[in-house]
Amino acid sequence: MSKRVVGVFGGSGFVGSHVADALTEAGYEVVIFDCKESPYLLPGQKMIIGDILDKKAVEDLVKDCNIVYNFVGIADIGEADQNPIETVKINILGTTYVLDACYNAKIERFIFASSLYVYSNTGSFYRVTKQSCELLIENYGKAGLPYTIIRYGSLYGPRADYRNPIYKILKQALVEGKITRIGDGEEVREYIHVRDAAKASVEILFDEYLNQHVIFTGHQQIKVKDLLLMIKEILSSKMDVKLEFLSSAPTHNYNITPYSFTSKVGRRFVGKYYLDLGQGILDCMYKIHEELNL
Repeated sequence: MSKRVVGVFGGSGFVGSHVADALTEAGYEVVIFDCKESPYLLPGQKMIIGDILDKKAVEDLVKDCNIVYNFVGIADIGEADQNPIETVKINILGTTYVLDACYNAKIERFIFASSLYVYSNTGSFYRVTKQSCELLIENYGKAGLPYTIIRYGSLYGPRADYRNPIYKILKQALVEGKITRIGDGEEVREYIHVRDAAKASVEILFDEYLNQHVIFTGHQQIKVKDLLLMIKEILSSKMDVKLEFLSSAPTHNYNITPYSFTSKVGRRFVGKYYLDLGQGILDCMYKIHEELNL
């Protein structure tokens, strides 16, 4: 693939910053657009501070790009549930501004960060906005805008914050010596390290993923309870982490699978190399330990 200018909306955030890194490493010229400056900016990357709801600012960035990624959005399910109007504005209207700018600029590819929750009946307003965006993208696609939709699974890794489940679990274990979990821990997840997801997010620029829905999940299925036991065992030489399972309450998360019956299927992306879950958890643990000066 020849060198292209890539605009990364939301490139200061958890997933977006890692994808921006992977794009730079692959030889692309990267322009990041976000409401705050990225603390992870690499040499050669350009930073533009702006609001995705500023239609003119969005158009000004897109007109100089060949490829555009959109990671902007309220991604925390709880936050989306508490702020449905703001979630709709940022996730749906913001995406529409980017889509329309991409369509008018006739860019080569629009890549959208969606979620496995689009398959689900759970996920509350967050799911609804991702489903709405996918429908908008498909319609712009019919009008001539090339696209790829990435449905990310359970991500974890460096640069995550309090909104990330793995981060919250590890921080509580290190600070409080316990992990509190609502439910019995029998939920099944396929965690994917953010760096693996970022590399794959660049690989989908090949033509075989044009106008496709692609699924990114981990290679290892694990029950949440077993994950907590793994963390407890890793920390056993430092502390005795107590595991506390609270009685189950209504939740917007899924138990075993996010899938409900739907005719819109996606192709699962399977990379050749991936970071082992235990090794990835240990790496996160070291970084959080350093961050907290413990």
